[in-house]
Amino acid sequence: MSGWSRTAGVVAVAATGFCAGCNTVAPVAYSEVASSRYLAPNPSDASGRIPYRYAAATDWRGYDKAILEPVVIYRGRDHQFGDMSEQDKAKLATYMHTRFQESLATRFQLVGQRGPNTLRLRLTLTGAVTTTPVLGTASRFDLAGAVYNGVQSARDGEGLLTGSVFYAAEIFDAANGRLLNAFVSKQYPAPYDIPASVGALAAAQAGIDKGADALVAQLR
Repeated sequence: MSGWSRTAGVVAVAATGFCAGCNTVAPVAYSEVASSRYLAPNPSDASGRIPYRYAAATDWRGYDKAILEPVVIYRGRDHQFGDMSEQDKAKLATYMHTRFQESLATRFQLVGQRGPNTLRLRLTLTGAVTTTPVLGTASRFDLAGAVYNGVQSARDGEGLLTGSVFYAAEIFDAANGRLLNAFVSKQYPAPYDIPASVGALAAAQAGIDKGADALVAQLR
């Protein structure tokens, strides 16, 4: 075994033991998101992807149009960006708007004005964890990493040394401004999504992809 492989293996084993400190960051009910006072722990979510939620009884079939507001970058003191640069935050916000717009367009007519039968969606990017360079990919092939990632795959959990994204979503009736649904989400790629392990923001972007598709599935 080469020196590089031995090093990657040691790191993967160590990471398996203290993984709670490396990629199990849990989102919070962000205090400066407008709907935070409505959010409550979500006991039906075992995956940790949507730990906080508010939901009013709503028949989504009554809505056929949607307004997607520009994505907001959260500036509250309880943000979870760590030391991420403003440039990377802006990249993720732009990517998020594009992907959610694409997904929403498969279900709704996207419009720019409030009116009947129209939803208004506000997304707030509240944090992100970058993928650990090189080792994030190496852990998919190292024996110890493979064991850990195999377990995580079975439970829809996070892969070893993989990034993630955090955001809040608020859905309103555009005609009367009533809050219909709100939640905080943490999204991340499947443990063996190899492309998502290459590049610091790749996993966060893959998480955005998952979040966009999951939202539209919820609104059908």
